[in-house]
Amino acid sequence: MRIIELDRINQLARKAREHGLSAAEMAERTRLRQAYIHQVTGQIKHMLSTVTVVDSEGHDVTPAKLRHAQASGSLIKHAGSLH
Repeated sequence: MRIIELDRINQLARKAREHGLSAAEMAERTRLRQAYIHQVTGQIKHMLSTVTVVDSEGHDVTPAKLRHAQASGSLIKHAGSLH
C-alpha cells in the first residue's frame, strides 16, 4: 500500500540536506512522520491479525497472546494506534 505522506517527507528531507528547513517546514515534517508511523503500524497490526504459525509437522503453534489478540479483535481496533 502506498503512503502518500512519504513523497512529501522525502521532499522535506532533500530540502533539509540542501538548504535547511523553516520552522513551519520542521513542524510539517514532524506531523508527516507521525502520520507515516501511524499508517505503517496500522498495516503491520492488520497483517498480524491474519497470521497463523505452523510448525514443520503442520501443527498450529500460533502464540497464545497473538491468538487471543486476533480473537478479541484488539489488533484491528487499535490498528491505527502507536501502542
